[in-house]
Amino acid sequence: LHECGSTLQMTPDSLIYKTSLSYKPTPSGNLVIVRTNAAEVPIECHYPRKSNVSSNAVRPTWAPFHSTLSAEERLMFSLRLMNDDWSTERLSNGFQLGESLHLQADVVSGDHVPLRLFVDDCVATLSPDRSSSPRYALIDLNGCLVDGRSDDTTSVFISPRPRQETLQFMVDAFKFAGDDRNLIYITCHLKVAPADQAPNPLNKACSFNKASSLWAPVEGTGDICSCCETGNCP
Repeated sequence: LHECGSTLQMTPDSLIYKTSLSYKPTPSGNLVIVRTNAAEVPIECHYPRKSNVSSNAVRPTWAPFHSTLSAEERLMFSLRLMNDDWSTERLSNGFQLGESLHLQADVVSGDHVPLRLFVDDCVATLSPDRSSSPRYALIDLNGCLVDGRSDDTTSVFISPRPRQETLQFMVDAFKFAGDDRNLIYITCHLKVAPADQAPNPLNKACSFNKASSLWAPVEGTGDICSCCETGNCP
């Protein structure tokens, strides 16, 4: 940071080190011509002034509260209704019975280590209060798509994922029996685990395969889904 002609600029929130990387092509093989252009690439390194910064030579024994807090705040979760080919968000939230809801959960992880997103549970209610009655569990038991276990549904997690930070699933449209209201609220609990951590009974995405009558995970070994059938998840 202090060599190669670097300059330091200080703002109210940041320390900014600036330098330039210069490239000058030289002839190779044929000494008469070159096939690349000269280039100068500006480089900036930004460091927050209101945080904890340490070099590899410093091993603090205290918990860096500010940097931990800012890292946690950079996790942004979303749950969206998508169109049938998953390319864009669906403009309408109206469905006819017989259609399928395409739901996509995402997390923007900022500067975190690679993360894998899971949907821990989803519940449908007639009010925004997820504990209200009547209520119907779509996903339960730490990632079991229990709605797909019913005889008359094709609800399923989409496999493979488009990326580790995204999880897509389809749910057949439904209404609450004996209730004429057309507005249904779906509330989901989303969570993440390190992408290099193998899925387990607590972090999983399992669908019921009607052809084989078995639960199958989006990733991981089949045994992590066994508690979806027994209902005895840890």
